[in-house]
Amino acid sequence: MKLNSNYWEDRYQNNEIGWNVGEITTPIKEYIDQLEDKTIQILIPGAGNGYEFEYLIHKGFKHSFVVDFASTPLENIKKRMPELDEKQLIHSDFFKLEGQYDLIIEQTFFCAIDPKLRTAYVQKMKSLLKPNGKIVGLLFQFPLTEEGPPFGGSIEEYKNLFENDFNIKTLEAAYNSIKPREGKELFFILLPK
Repeated sequence: MKLNSNYWEDRYQNNEIGWNVGEITTPIKEYIDQLEDKTIQILIPGAGNGYEFEYLIHKGFKHSFVVDFASTPLENIKKRMPELDEKQLIHSDFFKLEGQYDLIIEQTFFCAIDPKLRTAYVQKMKSLLKPNGKIVGLLFQFPLTEEGPPFGGSIEEYKNLFENDFNIKTLEAAYNSIKPREGKELFFILLPK
């Protein structure tokens, strides 16, 4: 299975988007609600239908951007938010993305990429962060198998993956997951070394 743009576009076109909960999830919402500086540059990779992005924009975080491999979810965001600057909706391969951000929000993107790309993900994330930036979000906590997406992992695997390039400020079971994901999510905050 090739997890390329055609694969994801087909999933959206055929409405095979079981990860789509139709709104921002509680852990990400509660984190955003604590943010005060509305001038920060925020990126959401693999944003899908972008409910986190929409929430950020409505909260006044005007320097927020989404990137997705598939065009359909970006079109869905544009339909819901026609006032957006199109530059905020980036149709691209995450691994070819340029720029630097203060905050990157991870919500179901990491678990959607081929696990062979996880080391490349770490390096790309590090390159996209400003020196004082951070990555915040959720990782799935269930055994990593060949089946997926979504692909899982464990705290130990994630520590081994991130600890050389990031200071792990938080990596713990999410206490406020939505019902279908209870006990399966880890909330994390990473700071570049």
